[in-house]
Amino acid sequence: MPNPVSITGGCQCGAVRYEAVAAPDYAGYCCCRDCRRASGSAYIPFMGFPAHALRFTGETTVQVRSPAFRGGEAVRNRCPDCGSLIFGGVVGESESHTIYAGSLDDPSFFHPTMALFDRDRPDWAVLPPGLTVFDTMPG
Repeated sequence: MPNPVSITGGCQCGAVRYEAVAAPDYAGYCCCRDCRRASGSAYIPFMGFPAHALRFTGETTVQVRSPAFRGGEAVRNRCPDCGSLIFGGVVGESESHTIYAGSLDDPSFFHPTMALFDRDRPDWAVLPPGLTVFDTMPG
């Protein structure tokens, strides 16, 4: 029986697209300094998917790499044409990817349950009620 979930999105100009064929494993807001700067906002709304559940089309030649909290690198992918921030991880290498909720075709698929790096959240940034809030990364 086919999975009824199909979550689609992409960049502003349409050159990069994705389809998730499963519900996200998690969703929330990241308030870390890197995500705030990458997004130009108080946080990045994100959804996490296993790599096998995602299909990407188009090239993402612009990757922003920054040190990750627990070592290694955080990789953010943008469209090389319009510059839209779309997803995290390296296609073909990462076991999971973070889709940025602002790139969803239907934003109603975003159901956040957590907020990360609350220690970095600006006082003026108000989070929705009912989230599990972590000072840094959980676990």
